[in-house]
Amino acid sequence: MDELLAACRAQEEGTAVAVRVVPRAKRTAVAGVQGGTLRVRVAAPPAEGRANAALTAHLAGLLGLRDRDVRVTAGARGRTKTVHVAGLAPRDVAERLAAARG
Repeated sequence: MDELLAACRAQEEGTAVAVRVVPRAKRTAVAGVQGGTLRVRVAAPPAEGRANAALTAHLAGLLGLRDRDVRVTAGARGRTKTVHVAGLAPRDVAERLAAARG
């Protein structure tokens, strides 16, 4: 869980999570943490915001939040992104992601 916590930092009204996205994967899933960044594989292609939508929907589901509570705040056009999670502290985000990964 410490690896997951390293990818999270406190922000006003929530948590910022450093994410590295791998588009066009076989299935959407969290692939682990590497270098303080959460790696997420998404099945969607990186066109017209589909990968970002798949990313935020998947994270919202894992965290037990509404889709609108998880949004990309930086890096929308790149693979490295910052995702804002509203209403949760960094430790809560890390714990929920760890529990979802099994």
